[in-house]
Amino acid sequence: MIAGGGMGGCAAAIAALRNGLHVIMTEETDWIGGQLTQQGVSCPDEHPWIESFGATRSYLDLRIAIREYYIRNYPLTDTAKAAKNLNPGSGAVSRLCHEPRVAVAVLYNMLSSYLGAGKLTLLLQHKIISADTSGDKVKALKARCLQTGNEIVLSAPYFIDATELGDLLPLTQTEYVTGAESRRDTHELHASEKADPSNNQAFTCCFAMDYLPGENHIIDRPKDYEFWQKLIPAMAPAWPGKLLSLYYSSPSTLQPKALGFDPTGKPTDKALNLWNYRRIIDKNNFDAGFYRGDITIVNWPQNDYFLHNIIDANESDFNRFVEQGKQLSLSLFYWLQTEAPRADGGQGWPGLRLRPDVLGTTDGLAKYPYIRESRRINPVFRVLEEHVGKENRELVAGSKNGTKAADFFDSVGTGYYHIDLHPGTGGNNYIDFGSLPFQIPLGALLPQRVQNLIPANKNIGTTHITNGCYRLHPVEWNIGESAGMLIAYSLTKKMQPHAVRANRKTLEDFQQFIRSQGIATQWPEEIYRG
Repeated sequence: MIAGGGMGGCAAAIAALRNGLHVIMTEETDWIGGQLTQQGVSCPDEHPWIESFGATRSYLDLRIAIREYYIRNYPLTDTAKAAKNLNPGSGAVSRLCHEPRVAVAVLYNMLSSYLGAGKLTLLLQHKIISADTSGDKVKALKARCLQTGNEIVLSAPYFIDATELGDLLPLTQTEYVTGAESRRDTHELHASEKADPSNNQAFTCCFAMDYLPGENHIIDRPKDYEFWQKLIPAMAPAWPGKLLSLYYSSPSTLQPKALGFDPTGKPTDKALNLWNYRRIIDKNNFDAGFYRGDITIVNWPQNDYFLHNIIDANESDFNRFVEQGKQLSLSLFYWLQTEAPRADGGQGWPGLRLRPDVLGTTDGLAKYPYIRESRRINPVFRVLEEHVGKENRELVAGSKNGTKAADFFDSVGTGYYHIDLHPGTGGNNYIDFGSLPFQIPLGALLPQRVQNLIPANKNIGTTHITNGCYRLHPVEWNIGESAGMLIAYSLTKKMQPHAVRANRKTLEDFQQFIRSQGIATQWPEEIYRG
């Protein structure tokens, strides 16, 4: 049974299903796909080698299928259709910027045969509300339909927590941590001096917009606009002025940095044009007139919500904080329409238009906030900065061996991204620094005590710091796929997941099992040769 239909949940389901298991998967929203779809982050954060390797075979298949969907169903120009690696939005942040609903369609295609055969039961708009446990085992979960209020008890030999915030952990009494660990605890270079369980990364209520020159689509002034218009974030190191502006703290240096904004797509001097940053539709990739304008996703520093922590908040506070995050995003949109500085000396772009249809909502905002940090299990093995952080690794391994991330004997996947922490609810600014291409250790997927609950999202055994490079799209997919295969292997061998890792011969057999299905456990040597 899988709770959460995000990237980790979908990957876990696909892995379990192709290995002969029956799967029940719940999802709170009416879209599967998590950060790639329901959260609006459809410009996936990936590494430089993603077109060739560095992700599981099924993740690379997902990317290919998204491109093929556009080729089959959209009136692409001949140039776009012939492109080696089509990027529908030509966005700057990713090699594959696309519409969220296209990813939804592709994910359903990957699952459709199992749905048709009754091997997958998909319960959309269902939230897990309680758990039945006995000793170190989870026996059953209770889910509530958010539409009808009806409740259903779901029993299974194994459970996967692929929720966005690690919701099963408190319900099943699985030991977990939240927020920032202390340097005394982890010995990480970039850890806080003092632990702060309430200090978690900002979430973002993403939205989609296009631009229609000469038209007026100015929305009603958001009710909290005055607050957000005036807000100067209280952070250390200091944020450079008002949040609603075209300045932010450079993540790597924390120095003030100018951004640009021009919805015509024109260059904005030396500054990044935010319009092009997460653009998901570039009208020039399609037949003339098919799109009235480009479409872009707004997931920017200016709409990161960091005032309150939503992890372990009660339902009332959670909803209140998310509503405040929505007000921030709507205020940013209104500011862009009415006050954003223009190169011609004017203010605002009234032709900006919210696109609720792109995100499948009525308010123009994503179905669910973009979550960067979750509850994290107390694992059998915890990934620390010294394992994957470039500077910290060299300190512990030396100048020769420190050029590679730690080699985990129990690796069940690979990933790479710089360690990227957005401003936190504890008042810190960005934490952003280099990492090394890393492995995913099986020990980080195993709770210390509970035997039949496996995490498959951002709830694995990382720290506040290392979460910053394990939280991205291809890594979350790899984690979920390895979790699904771990359960399939455990059931076939009639042994517990912890026992798979504990026996070196069995572990090696499991690693060969996942490699045979397209999950690399090591990086190829070619990445180290420049």
